[in-house]
Amino acid sequence: MQNLISNKSLYNTKSFINGEWKDSENFETFEIVNPSDGSIIGTVPNLGEKEVREAITAASNAFSLWKNYSATERAVYLKKWHQLILENTDDLARILTIEQGKPLAEAKEEVLYGASFVEWFAEEARRIYGDVIPGNTKDSRIIVLKQPIGVVGAITPWNFPNSMITRKVAPALAAGCTVVLKPSELTPFSAIAITKLAEEAGFPKGVINILTSNKPIHVGNELTSNPLVKKISFTGSTRVGKILMQQCATTVKKVSMELGGNAPFIVFNDANIDKAVEGAIASKYRNAGQTCVCTNRIFIQNEVVSEFTTKFTEAVKKLKVEDGQNATSDIGPLINEEAINKVDTLIGSAIENGAKLILGGKRHSLGKLYYEPTILCNVNAKMKIAAEEIFGPISTIFQFETEEEVIQLANDTPYGLASYFYGNNLNQMWRVAEALEYGMVGINTGRISSTVAPFGGIKESGIGREGSKYGIDEYVVTKYLNFSI
Repeated sequence: MQNLISNKSLYNTKSFINGEWKDSENFETFEIVNPSDGSIIGTVPNLGEKEVREAITAASNAFSLWKNYSATERAVYLKKWHQLILENTDDLARILTIEQGKPLAEAKEEVLYGASFVEWFAEEARRIYGDVIPGNTKDSRIIVLKQPIGVVGAITPWNFPNSMITRKVAPALAAGCTVVLKPSELTPFSAIAITKLAEEAGFPKGVINILTSNKPIHVGNELTSNPLVKKISFTGSTRVGKILMQQCATTVKKVSMELGGNAPFIVFNDANIDKAVEGAIASKYRNAGQTCVCTNRIFIQNEVVSEFTTKFTEAVKKLKVEDGQNATSDIGPLINEEAINKVDTLIGSAIENGAKLILGGKRHSLGKLYYEPTILCNVNAKMKIAAEEIFGPISTIFQFETEEEVIQLANDTPYGLASYFYGNNLNQMWRVAEALEYGMVGINTGRISSTVAPFGGIKESGIGREGSKYGIDEYVVTKYLNFSI
């Protein structure tokens, strides 16, 4: 990898604890694989509970100092970090593509998206406002303060190995917290690279710590049980999120969870079909369908099923499946064998139960982790593929008759992260937007992620919000002061 980037220092094979780049105590390592060709990118330290405790202690010690920095002082460090990320965008994107597989254009877009959180929260650091409340008696004065919660344990996924880190770390640092970060064991090099830039930005020792490990259970156990950690922020599966929440209960930690999804994409008869097709492509096939806000179920109203399906199929046929490092790539590989086996199983089960294959449906000839962009129709809610998060380049098309029917179908899931619909009737747009049981609703758009908007779900898709002015609230506690005068 080092030969493919300009800033050689960004390729590092160590963890970062208390301002020092470290190996594991017993020098144990594990390999990181390029999903496009199976080659070994490098090795990183395989840390255990002892090193996790060391990082937590370092973060706790640093918190006693960092929390007393003024908001303006903290913002200076964040702005410097933001500038360094921008200066190294191409290298960060290249690292991301090599270890995760997504097309280089998407990787660069992610790096810039990630940088935007650092810039945003540098500015929000000075806007953590409290309140003055009229006293309940003539001799009382009431003040409300917002203070940093303390050491934050952050656990981030492999599908967005850059932006999911900055979306958690930047608001934590802006609020005055310190961080112990556990990136995915599949994609640690992106985390190492942006941490290297944070070090260059001059953050004090212990403010940011990064732990590489393929022992997520051991790391998670220590982060959730250690009383020095006051907050856990996790992005990943609902199954793991539930476990972490249970573990956090023992010390009553504050949690924010961005978990699984099962996003509906609804197209009404009066929709602009060309725009709907464009939105569905953007939502479904970005990152080879490996995002938590990807369209999972496409619901098309009766009168426009034929038109939408024809145009959508033609658009999907144009997508190029290639190594993400190729400039013309639209879809790269899936992350690992487990992911591609899941996709195969879901498609096979759907076809056995009556779904019709329109396009794709098998592994791509390019390599063992590549999958053909696939479209299934005649899908119904009883099929397994309708109930699970697909996390692959697979579109499932359902048909519906009425607004009431599709709302019921769309909401018939324990998940409630993202949803989308296309139509032009203003009254219907309000009704549907309010009726959909999701934390985010895209109306006539397939792209909803934004630095300035609150990202998060309801039901079993999570707790809390990331990004926007609401994102920093996850890292502060509210304190009430009552003065008697």
